[in-house]
Amino acid sequence: MFGLIFLLFLFGPLLFLPIMFSGPRQVQPSRRQVAQQQQLSFDDAYADAKRWTDRLGSQVLNISGNDAASKQAMADASERFNAASAGLSDARSVKQAMLARESALEGLHYVNAAREIMGLPAGPQLPELEGQRQAGRVTEQRTVTQQDGSQVTASPYATEQTPHYYPGGAVAGRPVPAGWYSTAWWGPAMMTGVWAASSMMFYSTMFAGMSGAASAQAFEAGGLGEGMDGAGDMGDMGDMGGGDFGDFGGGFDFGGFDF
Repeated sequence: MFGLIFLLFLFGPLLFLPIMFSGPRQVQPSRRQVAQQQQLSFDDAYADAKRWTDRLGSQVLNISGNDAASKQAMADASERFNAASAGLSDARSVKQAMLARESALEGLHYVNAAREIMGLPAGPQLPELEGQRQAGRVTEQRTVTQQDGSQVTASPYATEQTPHYYPGGAVAGRPVPAGWYSTAWWGPAMMTGVWAASSMMFYSTMFAGMSGAASAQAFEAGGLGEGMDGAGDMGDMGDMGGGDFGDFGGGFDFGGFDF
């Protein structure tokens, strides 16, 4: 009897070693639990996107511009509302809902620009757009003359020559600084998801050395806002007519794409 007790005392702790070092057992979630979590994430993203889209729709219905710049800003806001609404109707994933949200937020930034021009009180502060901080902003007026003699002007302020506003951010993975422009030169890339072959030359000429704007190297590198851009995931982006992107021909040949 004494011998048995002695053996248990000597070797008993060894029996517990597998339990001591195996750690807590990992419980894998079931397929049903995973599906439920994915659905909850989608529902949350969808509800957030719908909240911003509904707010944008209310602004578009109730605000009308009173000059060229504010009218253009509200037209662009209306186009973004159409894109956000179409994106929501087609959304089947969290990413697609987030893309719709981004369109709605962009539209609300257009609305705020119009309100500022018209002297209306600014609306509540909006979340930043994807890549907005990295894209920077126009800090001085510049004009670039294209090979065909046409000109593109960028300005920190709305003028009769620069009625096209962009709130800054990533378009097809590349920066477009916040500011006012004579034409919406980013329009084709927004519609197609790719940039023209000559866009690098245009960006470098327009923004090289401009304090506050993303560098030409940042534009060339691309990858800005990855995971959010990709016009194809948005479904029907609308006819883009409200933006009136104008003529993108001329010396910079915005028709060919290689990015």
